Amino acid sequence: MEKKEDYRERAKENCRGRGCPHPQDTIVAIATAVVPQQGSIGVVRMSGDRAVEIAKRVFKPKGKAVWESHRVLYGYVQDPKKNKIIDEALLLLMLSPRSYTREDVVEFHCHGGIMPVQQVLEVCLQEGARLAKPGEFTLRAFLNGRIDLTQAEGVAEMVGATSEAAAEIALAGIRGFLAQPIREIRSQLVDILAEVEARIDFEEDLPPLDEDKIVEQIKGSLAKIETILATKERGELLRSGVKVAIIGRPNVGKSSLLNAWSKTDRAIVTDLPGTTRDVVESQLVVQGIPIRVLDTAGIRKTEDIVEKIGVERSLKATQEADLILFIVSASEGWTPEDEEIYHKIKQRNLILVINKIDIAPPTSVKYPPEITNVVATAAAKNQGIEQLESAIVQTVYQGKTIAKNLDIAINQRQAASLTQAKVALENVLQTVANQLPLDFWTIDLRSAIVSLGEITGEDVSESVLDRIFSRFCIGK
Repeated sequence: MEKKEDYRERAKENCRGRGCPHPQDTIVAIATAVVPQQGSIGVVRMSGDRAVEIAKRVFKPKGKAVWESHRVLYGYVQDPKKNKIIDEALLLLMLSPRSYTREDVVEFHCHGGIMPVQQVLEVCLQEGARLAKPGEFTLRAFLNGRIDLTQAEGVAEMVGATSEAAAEIALAGIRGFLAQPIREIRSQLVDILAEVEARIDFEEDLPPLDEDKIVEQIKGSLAKIETILATKERGELLRSGVKVAIIGRPNVGKSSLLNAWSKTDRAIVTDLPGTTRDVVESQLVVQGIPIRVLDTAGIRKTEDIVEKIGVERSLKATQEADLILFIVSASEGWTPEDEEIYHKIKQRNLILVINKIDIAPPTSVKYPPEITNVVATAAAKNQGIEQLESAIVQTVYQGKTIAKNLDIAINQRQAASLTQAKVALENVLQTVANQLPLDFWTIDLRSAIVSLGEITGEDVSESVLDRIFSRFCIGK
């Protein structure tokens, strides 16, 4: 397994082999989203040995400017070759090592919009910078030792967070709350490995190994790993969310439920059956979990070509959803049409929602006894929404070990490495129980140490780094 220091040196050698003028060339990218007439400020970020040199060629400050670290200069960006002013801007200078990448970093804060930032980017490229790859700024921060791999992943998760809870666990990762316990476990295992190897090499010169103490230490490490592993399910929910489809026959209140739940008028509500002809989507957050809600067309037999397409899309939505809200009307009871729909979705994860209880009691619906997850609502009166949300959360968490009170929540990559470490430590305990020689202990101890090192980046391969940082946006 290649350590990050080795990877960095090899990256420099590869760069020299390609004829790069510098071991780690200067990169540049647009660091803010560019939307015409929407963004007031656009940022172009540049990092590397030549960042200040290029900035001095393309940026002309007004008055007497002092090019010192962590100063903001006011002036104009110009094209040196055309001697043409491009934009009025602020320049933020952050010299190594006090920067995001621990290299010299320059940021141009331009007017928002496509043209200003694009032109500033182009003149930086023209003067010798290279367009950054996705996540390359953060990759350099990692390779230069400013952050570890869990913090880098926290940066990506913060950018993509769709709920307050997701942002909180991303920030916890950035602040090192995950890396700290991982390093503590790894450090203890390194100490155990050193003690075991010392007995192998210098058995006659050292006192006997305290096997009971080592077993207790390994069991303690296992318990800590299992506690962290218990955050995986919560992490997946907060990061990816849940897709919920609202299904039912026409005129049972599907669109009214969506509007009451989302507190908007996203869906058209009338007394005419078949009003919703396509899937209407809303994004909600329920107890920190991002929920993508799909309001579907009423499912029924119809000769209307457009409505028939809507029904087909509704049935497709049920196959793609993680959870189905099956809506029936309390005023009409359980109808043959409801039975037909239920037959198509009964194998899926569903909640039966008895709507319109302001017109008739929920007991008027004689649904199949195998349905146990039932919520009563009156969407038109905004009744039962909180109960529905609680039922959704309970259904999503059902059967899963969720560590809700921890600040951290691991991702799939981290969980895979932790699982490998867990298995390796369990193997060590089995090896001790079987009274095998100390050489066998070291095999799985090393495996556990490497697996934990993969999480923080102390033992990391080039392919892992490429996989992680390729998911970043350009400019981050």
